[in-house]
Amino acid sequence: MAQIFGKSSTSFARASLVGGVSGFFGFWGLVYLIYWSPYTTNQYVPREQEVPFSHEHHVAGLGLDCRYCHTSVEKSSFAGIPPTETCMTCHSRVWTDAPMLAPERQSLATSQPLHWKRVNDLPDFVFFNHSIHIQKGIGCSTCHGPVNQMPLTWKAHSLYMRWCLDCHEAPEKQMRPKDQIYNMEWQPPPDQAERGAQLLKDYHVSQQRLTQLRDCSMCHR
Repeated sequence: MAQIFGKSSTSFARASLVGGVSGFFGFWGLVYLIYWSPYTTNQYVPREQEVPFSHEHHVAGLGLDCRYCHTSVEKSSFAGIPPTETCMTCHSRVWTDAPMLAPERQSLATSQPLHWKRVNDLPDFVFFNHSIHIQKGIGCSTCHGPVNQMPLTWKAHSLYMRWCLDCHEAPEKQMRPKDQIYNMEWQPPPDQAERGAQLLKDYHVSQQRLTQLRDCSMCHR
């Protein structure tokens, strides 16, 4: 019987197979990169606000404690957005005529709150409690990043479920002493494994609780 396909057909078939496999993995690799890229997650993009509040100036420059503005962070699921009156405890005396603070002065005069754009915005189907994280040794910078270096606040992490689970599966890697919760410069020390194991005990995080941290209902209620 005469040969139906020539040698070139074999080469073409091999090239098609290699090209198809490469294209398949290349496509999904590109999807993966886009999914985790700042283009999709909105990371590292400063949010323009009605008043250009600088955490860098207030935290790093003036040494303002997080709790001065975010008053409910230790006792509520919501960290709290400061009312205009909090801002004016200082700005009724300093920078009183600064043009950039005009919306702040108008807010005080009209008793209308400023409209802040949320930077770290979780989906409605996710429950997050600030207070329990603070109480169990998870510091502000773990989730919010180096806020003390942000002239305008940006989103430091993707906030994807995988990112949350990385911590929920091994919280001892991020736990810190109580006196370091609001330290924006804190980094896990070389012996964090040993310290974290002790902090689990100090914060009364039982093995049962560690198991519950991986349960869907912990965040999706």
